[in-house]
Amino acid sequence: MTRSRIDWRDLLFGLFLVAVAAGALVATRNLNVGHAADMGAGYMPRVVSLGLLAFGLFFCARSLWRAGLAQTALSIEPVQLRPLLAVLGAVGIFALTAEKLGLAIASVVTVIVASFATREGRLRETVPFALLLSGAAVLLFIKVLALPVPVWPR
Repeated sequence: MTRSRIDWRDLLFGLFLVAVAAGALVATRNLNVGHAADMGAGYMPRVVSLGLLAFGLFFCARSLWRAGLAQTALSIEPVQLRPLLAVLGAVGIFALTAEKLGLAIASVVTVIVASFATREGRLRETVPFALLLSGAAVLLFIKVLALPVPVWPR
């Protein structure tokens, strides 16, 4: 058995994170950063981008440190389409339906669609959870935070 000199999954993931962080830093370069006590518009994007850059560099370094151990329990698993599509679909559905259907219905539909990310999800368990979560979201955003979000369809 030949050992690879580089854990390619970690290296590619690290390079991806570095590229996203670099893109965000370039995109927000003209924003006022300010400081922790007086944050400008670019403060949080810069802090998040630097954190993402640190994680990217960590994974790049780890790819060299763990050379040849790509199949261990510590390695990054290959991408699975089912969870990826279910979560992206749920976020997209919520974004498209929140104003038209209201927070209550949109959040129920979102939770049900997101439940398809796993094979263990059962509709008889997901629907009560979605209703409970929707009620909690309505209480939080409408009653506690007093945000002007429609609860029901118009």
